Amino acid sequence: MGESYLNGTYYGPPIPPQRSYHRPGRSSGCFCGPCCLLSFFLKLIFTIVVVAGIIVLAVWLVLRPAKIKFHVNTVSLTDFNLIGGNTLRYNLSLSISVRNPNRRIGIYYKKLEAGAFYKGQRIQSTYLPTFYQGHKNTSMLYPVFSGQQFLALSSSDLSDYNHQKSQGRFRVDVKIYLQIRLKVWRFKTISYRPDAECKLTIPLSTQGEESRSFTGTKCDIDL
Repeated sequence: MGESYLNGTYYGPPIPPQRSYHRPGRSSGCFCGPCCLLSFFLKLIFTIVVVAGIIVLAVWLVLRPAKIKFHVNTVSLTDFNLIGGNTLRYNLSLSISVRNPNRRIGIYYKKLEAGAFYKGQRIQSTYLPTFYQGHKNTSMLYPVFSGQQFLALSSSDLSDYNHQKSQGRFRVDVKIYLQIRLKVWRFKTISYRPDAECKLTIPLSTQGEESRSFTGTKCDIDL
């Protein structure tokens, strides 16, 4: 039997609704969640670290920076006596060589302070002239300490002092506090504050001359 149409109306089987199909592919926009942002920043940080490391390595290979070298060459200790058991009277002078071993780095010494210590206590401080030191150059420092200073010494410190006095040799530390700037070609770095420490065993000299029995001592520098 054929299909019937009355007044333009369709009475046949119902027509299923038209299905819409979504084909996966490229969307018109790009959406990135927290994981995507985190991955991007991690890659960026890694790239910056690698580039900075390459630059630092290249600069180091070109400059080959080396530490400044401090060396106590001569000393003269003509007085080192305790007065009343707690006041130290002293007269100490030194010559210290400062070596810049670098071929491409100059050094501005903006501040130089030398301090003498006995039993961990400061005896005296003195300021030294500032200067510029060129490449592969050696300069000299001549700190002098003279006067008297109260020291809070324990019984063991006093016993050790008497032992050193009987030996004619005293253990004195000299520290040099620096403020320096480095010069590379026409560029200057920020200021650095390294310290040099010289642990000395100094023979007492009664003639007011440099002690010939003193062995030159290399100082340790903390950059």
